[in-house]
Amino acid sequence: MAAAGLAGLLPAQTQLEYALLDADTAQEKENLVYQYLKKMDSRERDLTVPELGGDLQWLNTEGPISLHKDLCGKVVVLDFFTYCCINCLHLLPDLHALEHQYSDKDGLIIVGVHSAKFPNEKVLDNIKSAILRYNIVHPVVNDADATLWHELEVSCWPTLVILGPRGNMLFSLVGEGHREKLFLFTSVTLKFYKERGQIKDNNIGIKLYRDSLPPSPLLFPGKVTVDHSGERLVIADTGHHRILVTRKNGQILHTIGGPNSGRRDGRFSEAAFNSPQGIAIKNNVIYVADTENHLIRKIDLELEVVTTVAGIGIQGVDKEGGAKGEEQPISSPWDVVFGNSISGTQEDDVLWIAMAGTHQIWALMLEDGKLPKGSDLKKGVCLRFAGSGNEENRNNAYPHKAGFAQPSGLSLASEEPWNCLFVADSESSTVRTISLKDGAVKHLVGGERDPLNLFAFGDVDGAGINAKLQHPLGVTWDKKRKLLYVADSYNHKIKVVDPKMKNCATLAGTGEASDITGSSFTQSTFNEPGGLCVEENGRLMYVADTNNHQIKVLDLETKILSMLPILNPEAGDVPDNLPVQKEKMTSLPKLPKSAPNVQLPSLTVAPGQTIQFLLKLTLPPDSTLNEEAPNSWFITAEGKVPVLFYQWNRRRCDTKWVISRCACSTGISA
Repeated sequence: MAAAGLAGLLPAQTQLEYALLDADTAQEKENLVYQYLKKMDSRERDLTVPELGGDLQWLNTEGPISLHKDLCGKVVVLDFFTYCCINCLHLLPDLHALEHQYSDKDGLIIVGVHSAKFPNEKVLDNIKSAILRYNIVHPVVNDADATLWHELEVSCWPTLVILGPRGNMLFSLVGEGHREKLFLFTSVTLKFYKERGQIKDNNIGIKLYRDSLPPSPLLFPGKVTVDHSGERLVIADTGHHRILVTRKNGQILHTIGGPNSGRRDGRFSEAAFNSPQGIAIKNNVIYVADTENHLIRKIDLELEVVTTVAGIGIQGVDKEGGAKGEEQPISSPWDVVFGNSISGTQEDDVLWIAMAGTHQIWALMLEDGKLPKGSDLKKGVCLRFAGSGNEENRNNAYPHKAGFAQPSGLSLASEEPWNCLFVADSESSTVRTISLKDGAVKHLVGGERDPLNLFAFGDVDGAGINAKLQHPLGVTWDKKRKLLYVADSYNHKIKVVDPKMKNCATLAGTGEASDITGSSFTQSTFNEPGGLCVEENGRLMYVADTNNHQIKVLDLETKILSMLPILNPEAGDVPDNLPVQKEKMTSLPKLPKSAPNVQLPSLTVAPGQTIQFLLKLTLPPDSTLNEEAPNSWFITAEGKVPVLFYQWNRRRCDTKWVISRCACSTGISA
């Protein structure tokens, strides 16, 4: 046996590919693949894959897996992927379907080989988060140094390599869109080697990481937005496949969809989404980028109904569009934002869409109108606005000749002199602008001048091209300060850009992927923040801290950061009808000298935000609170200034209170 790269497969597989083009029936195709396998299996020397390496880190397994021991007797599909890549994500439904049809008992095992593009993707914890986020249920090995990638001469993401039961290479499939071939090659290979008695039905030690994940109110929230009043937030609770509408204090008003993925219109209790991302709200209407359903959905909060307004529910390959929304295939929409057409009479008559799957910016006409350098369009039409569809970092005065690389975040600056869309172009690690006067696409910060170099990333504050970002996923415009904020996702930071000077600087985050709510922005940390928004008055910024499963609140005036609690009235999180009595208090109650005094650490919170207290008393055995006695609790601010005092009569010794809209930002103790 001899280790070899994928080039060794090329001559024979190319002949097979051409022969398959001329085959008319499924049986003819199966026969061609069968004959190909006979030829490959009779070679004097197998094209073998080297051992995966005992020192590599494994996920979704009980321990390291040996290709030539544990997987001997299995047909193995190696999936070379990196979790940032939209093409790799497009392949996952095919792999899910394949492992649903064939299990390890049938002789098939899929192994993800994670070969990172970005430094952040080499970190095991970040790969764990991606495995959970995308519901990957097969073993994954962290090929952090791309050792196996180079040994097999893999050249792009994604690449599939199908191995026989001896670890012998049989097929390779490069890129997405090969579902039919994947199933054909796999099924015939299993049949071929079963006939020869070389397939084993032993179980592989699978231990899914998701089984150890504790429950949380949010799961990988991707985007967050705020309505014009600043009183309601909309959260894309991506991992729970639902949309939450909350009050400013985090109290849930509406839960739409979830917790399981699906594709259904209808009442809120019936509707289903699949990993929704971008959201835009106006009055009582919300538009949703239903990413993995390849749809744009509309939520009517008054009627409590969800409808589909664009997409057909399967991934599209059309890069021009022009059909009515519900007839127009689209591909992995990642963000949405309202805008105005150049000839429309109504405000917000266009929905701009970051179409990550085709590397373009699209438009959905909400009313009749006209786009820059375009013709008159009817309401409901969905079409490409900017981007050729080639994955590039190419700027151009003509929007259709420009190139994007997985655009994932949008924000609108409608006022002069800007009048543009800001685009977080994740795979080029840049922020770009699109003029809403003439459609010209220009560079703002990040990346480099070569439009084909998508590896110009880093973490550098600076101006224009000297600034470096790492896979930014979100942008939001601050009308008050005329500044742009960027979710620099893989640097775990929030950055601020002055579009006039093209200066880019760190606003919050240390660059460490963790969850620290510090006393200042620069002492606080994030973990792959995916989206952000600023309320109309410019006071508060909300950040979807994706891998921390939280919404963070940044007070842009006091520079204080806090966490937004997600409060579900149905779960008793909000004390709507507690039998409590609020008392006016001018001084602290006097306690007996023998009473224990438990001092908790001070808590700093931004003005206008919420504090959530969970009080749990441990009583001696066979003891209860005296229902006739005035049991009470109180809260003081720094300086022992009374803030709240409550008395209540109840049997329970654990309860939760919420203090909304704190008027002070000093330390709070209880």
